[in-house]
Amino acid sequence: MSSGSNKPLSYGSYLRVPELLNLQSPKSAEQGREAHDELLFIIVHQAHELWFKQILHEFKSVCAIFGETKVDEKRMGTAVARLTRITEIQKVLTDHLRILETMTPLDFLEFRDLVSPASGFQSVQFRILESVLGVKREHPLLANRNSPFAKTLSPQEIADMEHAENSPSLFALVEKWLERTPFIETKDGFSFWQEYQQSLRNHLTRDRRFINEHPLLTDDEKTRQLGEVEKTETYFKALFEESLHNDLVSQGIRRLSLKATHAALFINLYREEPILHLPFKMLTLLVDIDELLQQWRAQHAIMVHRMIGIRVGTGGSLGYAYLRSTLDKSKVFADLFNLSTFLLPRSSLPVLPESLKRTLGFAAQ
Repeated sequence: MSSGSNKPLSYGSYLRVPELLNLQSPKSAEQGREAHDELLFIIVHQAHELWFKQILHEFKSVCAIFGETKVDEKRMGTAVARLTRITEIQKVLTDHLRILETMTPLDFLEFRDLVSPASGFQSVQFRILESVLGVKREHPLLANRNSPFAKTLSPQEIADMEHAENSPSLFALVEKWLERTPFIETKDGFSFWQEYQQSLRNHLTRDRRFINEHPLLTDDEKTRQLGEVEKTETYFKALFEESLHNDLVSQGIRRLSLKATHAALFINLYREEPILHLPFKMLTLLVDIDELLQQWRAQHAIMVHRMIGIRVGTGGSLGYAYLRSTLDKSKVFADLFNLSTFLLPRSSLPVLPESLKRTLGFAAQ
């Protein structure tokens, strides 16, 4: 191998190690009073940015797969492999925060003022990552070009962020993919949703009978438990009535369309059908990515609390309070988490007709 000159390509030249190792410039050293832990602070954040770059590389390929009008099984396997890689990177990112926590609050104070007003909030790659994943925001990040955040951006960064915000997110692409799921209705008259409703009614009837006939429950306890069954039945109604579901979407309680929700539930209920293994794995990975992102955010918030208490952040945010407030708001695939609410025991599931079991496949997606 050659690097384009007479000199053979080496490990250091291929990875550009000399340049890489010269990209850390502690501000405290420039001030003539070097703070030992500032190098760690820089390296952890630079490592984050490198991993963000890799995550975005993986997301780009997955979005390209789900942006096609038909997603065949081979491509699904590729998407699953790359989403799996993202989850492993996310675990490493959380470990990076634990390494950073070996720095004490007093050590951080040695150089904190020199870092201000720079802030992790200004990470363009992380903001792009949120847009690509499908994090909902009340307002676009670039809505106010005179905001402190917007003023820190280069023209290229602004263009990259706008492209991410204006492109279909992974959430939107997965929703469309789910809406194309075949086999919920079949030509021979089988309707999964009608069958599921009947199975649910049977299940709730058994619950009521079990409570009423339980010899150890008092009348008050029976009344309370029967009330919980009624609440469950009311909650399920939005699965049967599109207008109720759309009301929940408008309130921000649900996000997936009803058709996509039906498909995701079908995949979860019949995950053991061979052709549904990869779709189920893919949906599980989306939940994993969401969960790991929440864990990273929570760990980051705890670390900030530990380092600066309730002081404002270096970028002027409310620090710990702001970071904690982003946890629930930033969850993308909450509807997939909530599917557990609607699962039934295997013994209660509708039996799929043999014709459907023979033809189960996702080529039509």
